[in-house]
Amino acid sequence: MKQLTACLSYLSACLLYLACSCLVACNKYLDIVPDNVPTIDHAFSNRLEAEKYLFTCYSYLPQDDHPDKNPAFSGGDEAWTYWPMTEDFFFLDPYNIARGNQNVAQPYMNYWDGYDNKSLWQGIRACNIFLENVNNVRDLQPYEKARWTAEVRFLKAYFHWYLFRMYGPIPVVDKNLPVTATPEEIKVYRQPVDSVVNYITRLIDDAAGNTDNSALPDKITSSTTELGRITRVAALAIKARVLVTAASPLFNGNNDFGGLKNNNGQLLFNAQYDAGKWEKARIACKQAIDAAHAAGGKLYYFNPAVLTVTPATRVEMNIRNAVCEKWNSELIWGQTSAGLPAYWLQTYACPQLDPNMFNMNLKGKLAPPLKMAELFYTRNGVPIEEDRTWDYARRFQLRTATVKDTGIQEGYRTIGLHFEREPRFYADVAFDGATWFMRNGNYNIQSKLEQHSGKKQSRLYSITGYYTKKVVNWNLVYNNTSLDVEYYPWPLMRLGDLYLLYAEASNETGNPADALHYINLLRARAGVPSVEYAWSNYSVKPSKYATKEGLREIIRQERAIEMAFEGSRFWDLRRWKTAPQVLNMPVFGWDILQANYEDYNRRVFLYSPRFVAPRDYFWPVRETDLQVNPNLVQNTGW
Repeated sequence: MKQLTACLSYLSACLLYLACSCLVACNKYLDIVPDNVPTIDHAFSNRLEAEKYLFTCYSYLPQDDHPDKNPAFSGGDEAWTYWPMTEDFFFLDPYNIARGNQNVAQPYMNYWDGYDNKSLWQGIRACNIFLENVNNVRDLQPYEKARWTAEVRFLKAYFHWYLFRMYGPIPVVDKNLPVTATPEEIKVYRQPVDSVVNYITRLIDDAAGNTDNSALPDKITSSTTELGRITRVAALAIKARVLVTAASPLFNGNNDFGGLKNNNGQLLFNAQYDAGKWEKARIACKQAIDAAHAAGGKLYYFNPAVLTVTPATRVEMNIRNAVCEKWNSELIWGQTSAGLPAYWLQTYACPQLDPNMFNMNLKGKLAPPLKMAELFYTRNGVPIEEDRTWDYARRFQLRTATVKDTGIQEGYRTIGLHFEREPRFYADVAFDGATWFMRNGNYNIQSKLEQHSGKKQSRLYSITGYYTKKVVNWNLVYNNTSLDVEYYPWPLMRLGDLYLLYAEASNETGNPADALHYINLLRARAGVPSVEYAWSNYSVKPSKYATKEGLREIIRQERAIEMAFEGSRFWDLRRWKTAPQVLNMPVFGWDILQANYEDYNRRVFLYSPRFVAPRDYFWPVRETDLQVNPNLVQNTGW
């Protein structure tokens, strides 16, 4: 017990930083060991107890599959909802971030101090405790010890990465300070950006090893007990993401944070652009891709065993099931947190599909704004404003769908914007007049006032008139009294994401052929012509892809489309430094309070979000933390 007391004493001071949350974090582990022996020694007395502590380290992973616990779903501009909330919500933080209400007194989604019962500093501390004590487990086989150690090293790197992406330069906690540490030793400094990135990637390298001696498996073979755990491929893919982020404009050659320095004068941002960072990122991406391919990873293609579907439906399901098909060939790392992976996400996204049934659990409120509908290409594979054959000027005028119009109910009237779009548009987004394919049948979305998919009450509806179809598993079924949702591991990384990271790094390093190759693999899967063919034949800028700047613009839009509604755009807009231009655009939707075609299909202003640069690129450090540790400095603008 004396050892536990010392542990808690240290936790109450280390990194600020939170006496209460430290106690909660320790209690989370103590709940799974006997009450009369809650010591670190007991936690590593045998294999079973050590495995519990290993899973405790995993338990600190943020629940990225939950729309209220991941800022990337509702904290940006991919989804909007009604406001003020008419539901009893416990998690309003992401919606406040989207509206520009972040603050320094009680920061929203504050994973530094603790959010959703998770302080990532406590996760890092748990990892350090594991690494310091795993050698004491007497009955642990050497291969298990090596693997568990590698997993925890990766988790420690990932928690640092998660904090780095949110807060910028952070302290690095490689080892836990001893309980005898002085108050001055505990008052840690933030480390420069390059130092943090080097530390994270070095940890991942230590975890991943190389092809011949890696303690991590290349893929999970025990699907009943180990799915969701770290593989070598997952570690390499996250390293690639870290290095692409570090090479991006937010961290590479950014003068906006030139004045951010520690109180000892140490600069935290290097304002000099370094082209070598892109080369390191390119190499890391290719290494991860090669490892994924060697482990059997490949782009997902829909191949139903018994159903006969149309070619258009097959392409649509290529796209949807690349995300929603459990443990499919494209998944690199899937999150299975809380026992209900992607459950809440699906219920937030799915509207009422059947006019003869109503289920209160289907909220349909994760609503894409009009700008997201405009983002997707035309069926010719170029932006709607660039396609010289597509009627951009009359995109808001009503048309009537015919049997030849994919993704729209025959005979239904909707705006021109919804016609002749690429398959990813119809796979990702539903609208008034859209079709929605599920395993148990085809459904028609009708979302004007009082229609089955539309607004009928003060809550559980789409504020914009759009729905996020992409994240809803096709096996969801319901009736008036029950809802059966097929859980699926939320893709923290999939192969398509990795291809796009590699394409981006390839273009920045002067390898456009590689960039185009991997982009075109994704476009082919989505039923879209190659970049070269599409721009040469349909764009008003036919040579756009032939320049570095033009291809960069194409890659960014390609990424925004392919990764839409997967929690990527929120961070991409920040690392590209395009957030002020994009996130300050007004939010529009359709007039959902109308019952006829003409009145419903009127563009309605909903909100003017606010993104203040450079302030809002990073989370603020909480004011009380700065008072506890005066060696910490506040982020620029806060």
